[in-house]
Formats: sequence, structure tokens, C-alpha cells
Amino acid sequence: MKPLIRVPAGDVPRMLAQLREAVLLDGPAVLPVPGDEDPGGPGDPIEQFVDDAVAVVVETSGSTDRPKRVALSGAALRASAGATSSWFGGVHGQWLLALPATYIAGVQVLVRSLVAGTEPSVVPAGGFTPDGFVAAARELDPDRPWFTSLVPVQLSRLVDAASDERSVRAALGSFERILLGGQAAPAGLVERAAGLGARVHRTYGSSETAGGCVYDGMALPGVDVRIVDGEVRLAGRMLAEGYLDDPDRTARAFVVDADGTRWYRTGDLGSIGDDGRLRISGRADDVMISGGVKVVLGEVERAVHGVAGFGAAVVVAVPDAEWGERAAVVVGASDAAREPGALEGLRAATDAAGLPPAGRPVRIVVVDELPRLASGKPDRVAASALARSAAGD
Repeated sequence: MKPLIRVPAGDVPRMLAQLREAVLLDGPAVLPVPGDEDPGGPGDPIEQFVDDAVAVVVETSGSTDRPKRVALSGAALRASAGATSSWFGGVHGQWLLALPATYIAGVQVLVRSLVAGTEPSVVPAGGFTPDGFVAAARELDPDRPWFTSLVPVQLSRLVDAASDERSVRAALGSFERILLGGQAAPAGLVERAAGLGARVHRTYGSSETAGGCVYDGMALPGVDVRIVDGEVRLAGRMLAEGYLDDPDRTARAFVVDADGTRWYRTGDLGSIGDDGRLRISGRADDVMISGGVKVVLGEVERAVHGVAGFGAAVVVAVPDAEWGERAAVVVGASDAAREPGALEGLRAATDAAGLPPAGRPVRIVVVDELPRLASGKPDRVAASALARSAAGD
């Protein structure tokens, strides 16, 4: 057993030092905590003791589930970093940290930097802004390839700002690769970024897989993907040890097949196309039964995102006296959402996507601002409550 120590994620030099000990030298395990000071004060930084294999514990908060602590080994983190480097053609460059190091994507930017032997540049504290991104990019070594990892809301801000700010456009186009993950990107965002010279790659993965392990639908080297009863499962050396102090949850999420391969059950629904690319259709626990028909809300949401003005909308199920459940669209205030015929336009989009009539939205709920989790992902529980409240349910 070894200690699990709290490390303020905002203190990047300290995070790097502790991650080096934990991931490369088998030192004390690291639990990143928000802020730049230990919330426990100057006292004992030890959270608890963990198995010797554990190097980092990432606390996650899903959009529909209770928080969990994912325990990752140094070997898993190094394997993930190595797979990313291999996918880049073996190139080791310099990374820009734009995400909090409390999230696996932020941790992996630091781990990749350690493996590459480079010092990351860091976006200034106080919230992500295009100006801060440009300032951090200017600190990167011009003689090395540049890399960064973003979530869609960050890329969207950069793309919007680039139309007026030459410096933002230049920064976007200067990165060798930009990894985009955390949630599905709004329709057209990656294409708009590409038009500005940005080389963006969609990633799929989670804390349980030490971050993204499928890029642009294709598994990274050393990663296996399969579909079992519609659910996506992933295998490889990047898998987490499990959930800290939660053996039951670990047993449900990680399974071993007859040949001894250990798989992570993602809880996502998906399919693998003829081109070998993985396509995610939604969450297995985000399916409604409407008029006796199973409807994957993620597929409805994907169709809705293709309608102008609804690129960031959230689709949730609301009770219906006749159908049992129907789809409602929660969207931030916009002219498009209030236009006459907006609902008919969304229904036409779901029909065009080949979805059954049960998937047609029955209402639009306009809110001042979409509720989000600290990670930037939509807060679906809060969105569902808003939709039910608007309908008087």
C-alpha cells in the first residue's frame, strides 16, 4: 500500500512534480483537487492509502450518475500517452494545457509532457478565453510541434473569435494536432475550425480508459473495440484498475472474457461501420420508451443539432399521458428557438434522420443558459427538471 495525496490541480509545477513521481517513478499516488491550494490546509495531505499499482485517482461527475473515483496505474497512463504519440507518427512535441488537471484530459496533457520530456504551456487561470489561449500559445517553442486538448465549448469560442481576431486564427492554425473530446461536438464546429486551418481530431474515451483511446472513430494502437448487445466495450493496457473503494461498481464496469481479455463496459450504444470506424449513438441508460418504441435520445439529439440555432441543444424525455414518454428539446435563448415553425423544423430533421415518429420532439424549452456541469458537459438531470417544470409535470 502507498499514500494517496491531494495535489492542487491549479498549481501546475507541483502537479507535474508529483505526477513525475507517481507515473514515472512509482511514488505516492496523486488525487488532483480543484484550485491552487490544498483545501485541507497545511495539514496532512494524505487522503488515504491505495494499492501499489495506483498512480492517479481522478474524481468524475457524470451527467446522469453519482460521482466516482477512477483509479489509474502508471502503466495505463504511460500506455495511453504512448498510443497517442504513435498515432501522431511517433512525434513528440510540446503541449498546451487548456483544461483543468482535475479531469483526465488535463492530467494526460501533463503525462504526455512528462513522457516527451517537454514543459507544457498553461492557459492563464481565471477561465478559458481566446486571449488567454493565444498568450499561452506564444509561450510554446516554435521549433517543436504543438499539441493541445480542448472541449467543444472552448473550440467554439476560439472559432467565433477567430473571425475577428487574426491572432486567434493564427494560433489555431499553428497546432500540429488539436484533440477534441469530453462530449459530442456541435454540428459543423470541426468543419468551421478546419476552414481556419485548425487540424482537429475528435476523441472518444473516458477516465476509465485513461482518456481518449479512439480518434476520429478509429482505435489507437493497442486498443480493441467491440460491440456487445449494442454496447461499446474497450480493451487495452490503458484501462483503469477500477473504482476506489467500490468493488461492486468495478465488477459491473470491468469484465473479463473467456480468453482472459479485460473489457470496460462504456455504457454507450454504438456500432462499427464497414470502414471500421466506431459510431456512438447515445447512452444505454438514455433510452426512452415512447408508445412501446425504444428511442435513443442521443440519436434524436444528433438530428436536432443539425438544425441551425440548435447545435448545443439537449434532448430529454418528459412524461406523456398517451405515449408514456416523449422527447423535449432544451435550448439556450436564441431567435431560432422562438421562430414560428421551429418545432416542425426539428420534427422534419428527426424524420430525415430515419428516426421513428416516437422520436419526434413534442416541445421546445427555451432557457437563458443551458445548465452545465463543472466539466462543461450538459447537466442532463438539471435539463430534464427544467423540461418537466415547463410542462407542469
